[in-house]
Amino acid sequence: MFRLLLSLILGSLTIHAASKPNIIFILSDDLAQGDLGCYGQKLIQTPRLDRMAAEGTRFTQTFCGTTVCAPSRTSLMLGLHTGHSPIRANREVQPEGQKPIPANAFTVAQLLKSAGYATACCGKWGMGMFDTTGSPLKHGFDHFFGYNCQRHAHSYFPAYLYNDDKRFELEGNTGKGVGKVYAQNLIADETLKFVREHRAEPFFLYYSITLPHGTFEIDDQGIYKDKPWTETQKNYAAMITRLDTDVGRLLDVLKELKIDDNTLVIISGDNGSSWDPKSELGRHFNQAANGLRGFKRDLYEGALRQACIARWPGQVAAGRVCDEPWAFWDFMPTAAELAGLNLPPNVKTDGLSIVPLLRGGSAPQRECFYWELHEGASLQAVRFGNWKAVLNGPSAPLELYDLKTDPGEQRNVAAENPAIVARARELMDSQRTEDPDWPLRDKPPGKGKGKKGKKGPK
Repeated sequence: MFRLLLSLILGSLTIHAASKPNIIFILSDDLAQGDLGCYGQKLIQTPRLDRMAAEGTRFTQTFCGTTVCAPSRTSLMLGLHTGHSPIRANREVQPEGQKPIPANAFTVAQLLKSAGYATACCGKWGMGMFDTTGSPLKHGFDHFFGYNCQRHAHSYFPAYLYNDDKRFELEGNTGKGVGKVYAQNLIADETLKFVREHRAEPFFLYYSITLPHGTFEIDDQGIYKDKPWTETQKNYAAMITRLDTDVGRLLDVLKELKIDDNTLVIISGDNGSSWDPKSELGRHFNQAANGLRGFKRDLYEGALRQACIARWPGQVAAGRVCDEPWAFWDFMPTAAELAGLNLPPNVKTDGLSIVPLLRGGSAPQRECFYWELHEGASLQAVRFGNWKAVLNGPSAPLELYDLKTDPGEQRNVAAENPAIVARARELMDSQRTEDPDWPLRDKPPGKGKGKKGKKGPK
């Protein structure tokens, strides 16, 4: 009788442990919707991501935190939009690192670690060096591997990387585009190692892959080597295809280990295309923003809507194309529901769980989506229903678009809709918390918008 009871208890524990899915969030740096074949790209080959979309759900309206690296990633990790986030722009720290998230910030990794998940961040962090309050190792990650500083991550042949908080040199690399060791190869291998080592327990892997951001550097142009293209075009295409290959390697290992049926994998870009559709790359690949207006560092749809695919066999609908909107700050409550957790009482989130959406249902109902960005002029945007309002500085006229009839944001209808404009301004005011680090301000005299039509520095 005792043995039977013990067997039932152990069996129940096993079932309970298995009911917690592994969670992998792959965040690609500057990936645009139109870079992938499943979103319409014709020249760049992405067979594994196209297959992932066929085996899962492809989203057309997944919104990033905002349109540069650090605040977008902070939104993902903390479950806060940029009206409430402690990081609302890229702020560099010398000699290495970015403005750190505060000690009391609560990340998805801390949440999942409390439920018994093994946790790792591989790739790029950008939210605080190891000796600051923003270290990933102080915010729930058991393991870190890659670049901490996003400036450092501009080089794919860096002189060094970090294993946890320990720096190690890469022999033969200059950090200036020349070397023997392509950093992404090491980072990709580390993700597979982590999955293999933790296959018998629930795990959370934040795979913050640097491709295709930064200097366009690749160790092998592969199938594009002999194309009649410029070197920049060949390198960019090869970087996207390398991203595709490395995601495919990860999916293959999940299947090999027989854990893919218990693993949710989401891949997204961290902001829209980093280059103007009129630039060399934009003209050549003809898909920079997939027909949407805007790119990195503004708050139009081409900068905010991400390439995003979710795969979880038997749980996430296969072959579905979903037009319903959700945002990075929804990831925190989604992870909590998947792990069977409630958020701690002192942890606030702007997000709503999208578990029903992932499983084929509808997106959660909400008052609005909100964004801001503080690089040059303070930008604000709010979406409520099909209305989208953009404010390119506190003194700028508010622009209003009907996304149902005008997804490309070409016709400003503010003059015809004064009541909707007033509502948009009310939401912009109510959705943000004043912060001395992030005052709303117009563009400083003599300052440009920071766009060069090609590639931003961060």
